[in-house]
Amino acid sequence: MQYFTFTKQQPTVLLLARFLLMLLFVMFGYQKLIHFGGTVAYMSGLGAPLPTVAALIAVGLEFFAGLAIMLGYFTRPIALVLAIYTLATAIIGHPFWSMSGTEQMAAEINFYKNISIIGGLLLLSVAGAGRYSLDKR
Repeated sequence: MQYFTFTKQQPTVLLLARFLLMLLFVMFGYQKLIHFGGTVAYMSGLGAPLPTVAALIAVGLEFFAGLAIMLGYFTRPIALVLAIYTLATAIIGHPFWSMSGTEQMAAEINFYKNISIIGGLLLLSVAGAGRYSLDKR
């Protein structure tokens, strides 16, 4: 029995996967960039000891690293760094275990969404960017 494979479509699927996986990061990273003062205030509200530095890290990883992965530039190492960042944001930003009620449910959903995104980033770090990328040039 022969199984259907995506061998011919793999470069296109990897390109689509990179864009879909990074869409969230780029969109929200851009919002953090253009509303940087608000981002710093948010980081301060979270209790970050250096809110400006935390905001710079968030913008850098979400917007600029997200764009790099979309373009397929240093995809494997950036995907690993972004996976670690996403785990940190899941733990710091969505501590559902210390909440109750509807707030707990929303945080738990977002926590596990982050965990799922980490899975995609780990897959990307193993598979690489594919043919349609700056990595292949």
